Amino acid sequence: MSSPQAPVQEFTHKRAIRAGFASFVGTSIEFYDFYVFATAAALVFGPIFFPEADPVTGILASFATYAIGFLFRPLGGIIFGHIGDRIGRQRSLVLTLLLMGVATTLVGVLPVYENVGIWAPIMLLILRAMQGLAVGGEWGGAVLMSVENAPERYKGLYGAFPQLGNPMGALLASGIFALLTINGDQFLLDGGWRIPFLLSAVLIAVGFWVRYRVEETPVFEQQQAEGGVQKNPLNDAVKRNWKAILIGMGLIPISTGGYYIVTTFATSYGTEPSFGIGIDANDMLTVLSVAALCELISTLFIGALADKVGRKQTFFWSLVITSVLVIPMFLTMSPENLGIMFVLFALTRVAMNGTWAPLSSIMAQMFDAKSRQTSLSVSYSFGNAIWAGFSPLVATWLFQQTGSIWSVITMFLIMAAISIVCLFLAPQKKDYVFDPRTAAVTTDGAVDLNTNGATK
Repeated sequence: MSSPQAPVQEFTHKRAIRAGFASFVGTSIEFYDFYVFATAAALVFGPIFFPEADPVTGILASFATYAIGFLFRPLGGIIFGHIGDRIGRQRSLVLTLLLMGVATTLVGVLPVYENVGIWAPIMLLILRAMQGLAVGGEWGGAVLMSVENAPERYKGLYGAFPQLGNPMGALLASGIFALLTINGDQFLLDGGWRIPFLLSAVLIAVGFWVRYRVEETPVFEQQQAEGGVQKNPLNDAVKRNWKAILIGMGLIPISTGGYYIVTTFATSYGTEPSFGIGIDANDMLTVLSVAALCELISTLFIGALADKVGRKQTFFWSLVITSVLVIPMFLTMSPENLGIMFVLFALTRVAMNGTWAPLSSIMAQMFDAKSRQTSLSVSYSFGNAIWAGFSPLVATWLFQQTGSIWSVITMFLIMAAISIVCLFLAPQKKDYVFDPRTAAVTTDGAVDLNTNGATK
């Protein structure tokens, strides 16, 4: 490999922390926006936007609206992946944040079915599609901002920073809905559901300020210095990385779809009277909030653990443990077992976090740097469209058809098996970087610039 035409900045912990924090703030806001919609879909969108349907059909309709966001994720991955591979990760992330903020805030001012009829769910679908575009481009860019700024020996740790956004966003979303339902669900139905969406405008302003100040990654700077920026990243991704893209799609059923089964589906399963469980909505949201907090606290520890014992090993054992825990988690759900639910939901989310915290570092290193953001975003967003977009919908349909939660548990276990197979097939690559202290090109796995060149 030839020497670069101009030096790029080296990997440092200070740089990695700054990039990781910016990724964390941005993904927290993006996931908050996404989970606010998911929670509202489970609790109130049925009677508000689909009032003529029976309760279960209304939930199916609202989950179908929710799934639209995932169907638009691949398009967002292609659009913003192209921007990230052509002009930089940082610029693509600023744009995704603004798009998400506008879409979510507008949901908060939508007229409902009672006011404008069928136009209400149509407008909801359009705004959900905009959310999908934003998140489709967000995750890949945020992951690369953290992973490509981190030394090889710490990619698991710093790669976990954007993963903090998932539990933080879920915690904020479920927490605010829990506060709004303290005195029952009626306040939500009377218009209280709008508050979490309108708050997004404030969060987006904070996130924009933080994200706009972060630098570009050394890996992208390296591509620019060598004149290696792709003119058509999507074409390069399809030609060179198609196998890894497919493997990545099969890697994430539990990291994405399984997550929504134990959150979004579990919310409707536990609170919808037609399902027969009868858990109070505020109690259910409190259980989910505690579980999200436990997941949040464990994320960086799991990322650091993955650097020590191996990212793939951590991912594998998390799949196994989660598959065991999800069985009693669903079987014990009832108003009489709230204490047990707090424990099992928290344990399940922490165990599942082992498939989430190291996911960013595993998937980022599956692709070459030249079309990495496009490849990563396409793989993750298409996988999300399949697994996360339809998991609550399919789980609800399965339960409706069978009347047994075992059908949903079986679905979860099959998804885990697919993930295990793809985990063993997933390739791992190393980056080439320019060391400004030696004026030599080395691999980002051979030298750690923060330990005086000690090899891993």
